[in-house]
Amino acid sequence: MKYYLAIDIGASSGRHIVGWREDGELHTNEVYRFANGMQKQGGRLLWNVERIFNEVKAGVRAAFAKYHAIESLAIDTWGVDYVLLRGDESVLPMFAYRDSRTESVVSSVHKRIAFEELYERTGIQYQPFNTVYQLYADKMAGRLAGATDFLMLPEYLLWRLCGVKVHEYTNATTTSLVNAYTKQYDHEIISRLDLPQELFRELAMPGTGLGNLSPNIAAEVGGQTRVVLCATHDTASAVEGIPMKEDAPFLSSGTWSLLGVKLPSPLIDAKSRVANFTNEGGDGYIRYLKNIMGLWIVQCLQKQMDLSFEEMVVRARTSGFSEIFDVNDSRFIAPSDIREDILAVLGNRAVTDADVINSVYHSLAFSYSQAIHELEENVGRQWDTLYVAGGGAKNKYMDELTAKYTSKKVISLPIEATARGNLKIQMDADDGII
Repeated sequence: MKYYLAIDIGASSGRHIVGWREDGELHTNEVYRFANGMQKQGGRLLWNVERIFNEVKAGVRAAFAKYHAIESLAIDTWGVDYVLLRGDESVLPMFAYRDSRTESVVSSVHKRIAFEELYERTGIQYQPFNTVYQLYADKMAGRLAGATDFLMLPEYLLWRLCGVKVHEYTNATTTSLVNAYTKQYDHEIISRLDLPQELFRELAMPGTGLGNLSPNIAAEVGGQTRVVLCATHDTASAVEGIPMKEDAPFLSSGTWSLLGVKLPSPLIDAKSRVANFTNEGGDGYIRYLKNIMGLWIVQCLQKQMDLSFEEMVVRARTSGFSEIFDVNDSRFIAPSDIREDILAVLGNRAVTDADVINSVYHSLAFSYSQAIHELEENVGRQWDTLYVAGGGAKNKYMDELTAKYTSKKVISLPIEATARGNLKIQMDADDGII
């Protein structure tokens, strides 16, 4: 039996999942899980990347303790965030995408290259936290001085494990710096923004092997294995891991909700730009999707109300309050008091916590219906089915509301789709399919 290790790190938690094929089926076993989250220091939102790396090593150690021979490992994380390097020295802190530092530079970026042209070249939707704005903020703050590399978070963690620096395609597309047609960094954009050209190297595709663990890391984790690139953007791996019988729309439901469909080539036109659809790189296709509010708003409420997710659903079902509000309002990106913010947009019409929670669930489902309507309008095709995977697929109440608002047959797959996609790419690479 061959065993592979998927390290899937999200904004709220990370997990190490060992997978293997048996009787033609993919089997998985979670061997390690850790909590994750942004930290506020000096008014800034940061990631403790050293802690994340230590958790990565602890999980690899746990995997070797149970499965002594592991063929390979790969890491996926959320997109847009990165670590700068000067040689082999990390430039810290590592900023989190929800930090407000990009607000002051967006207009400056668009003066150098209008968003319409940026979209025409990359096909990537506007988000104030896209890497292009983060890097420009770094430039204005002097953080790029002497920088020799920037590595997206999964590539940074892989470099710490094996010593190889690489830029992976699917994650790089989230930067808004990759040309949608050449599938490489767009050096015209980079030149117009006066960013260091040497930071942007040739992109590698999922399935690329990077070598073995460094000897000191192998000694620390108790085993040796190959390091491989999966689709290092977690949504790209998630789409690979959704067992769809047809190329129907999918909803990857996690901290963010990503609703989209696979397309053979980018769809870059005015309708897509105005509707804020993105063309992210997939493993052999384009993920035409919209990045909309996800479980983040539920997670913030859960912490503030000190309820379990199960208790939140129970309370929501007792409420008849189903007022809709815009869950994508910018005030919800990094709220200090999520309940008060929701009450404000509702005009303080919600009375109880149950009302607030129920309104959130209804509003999320309504936002999915809006996105899928726009998707079908832009692509010129309609579907009867919507596949839902990720953490949100475990919420039956949300499944019911999503079916109600979208008028689609919702196929809910409460599986670790991202880890499964991560594992699938490793296994295909090992079999020579990639």
